[in-house]
Amino acid sequence: MCGRYATTRSAGDLSALFSSADETGGVAPDFNVAPTDPVPLVRLAPEGHRLLSLGRWGLLPGWSRSAAGAARMINARAETVATSRAYAPSFARRRCLVPADGWYEWVRLAGGGRQPYFMTPRDGSVLAFAGIWSVWESAGVARLTFSVLTTAAIGELAEVHDRMPLLLAPDRWADWLGPADDPAGLLAPPDAGLLAGLEIRPVSRAVGDVRNDGPELIARVSPEGVEAVSGPTLF
Repeated sequence: MCGRYATTRSAGDLSALFSSADETGGVAPDFNVAPTDPVPLVRLAPEGHRLLSLGRWGLLPGWSRSAAGAARMINARAETVATSRAYAPSFARRRCLVPADGWYEWVRLAGGGRQPYFMTPRDGSVLAFAGIWSVWESAGVARLTFSVLTTAAIGELAEVHDRMPLLLAPDRWADWLGPADDPAGLLAPPDAGLLAGLEIRPVSRAVGDVRNDGPELIARVSPEGVEAVSGPTLF
């Protein structure tokens, strides 16, 4: 977790929502973001204003010898991000917001197979995952890369998976992007109000194939299978 998510808003919409200047040149909707895909993120420019940038999902520290490990670096655990050799420098100085419509998780079914669920705001608002970024250079080409922070799942989300993205409400965006005056406070879990607004939506198994894309992937379906080995019981 989190291994897939959706981000479908335009660069103009995201720039307005996050009060950021757009340097992406435009972004395409992606209903099935997978590791190493290029997607929008919000970070601070050296001058202090917010930038909407394109980064590849899977952080590559500057000392990485190759890009081969990027797919294994898509998530950073909130419990260790401040001390990890790979993530700590970015957590200290290069934090970002990762806009998302929601994220996917899979629940194992008692009869075999897995049922995907899409966690998304009921009111259609944007989510912001806590992220960290880095620039990796190779052969004179600089690549902006990032990881999503994860934390222990809370409430009904724990019935789907034991981890979840660290979600940041709008009143935490400025602190996350700014100086790390209280590093431990930055990693506090989301409040109950934000989580109460999330829908845990069963969706098509087609999302399991990274080649599939489109709004049909986030449409509600009837859950497949009679009961899950573990997972939501409210459907």
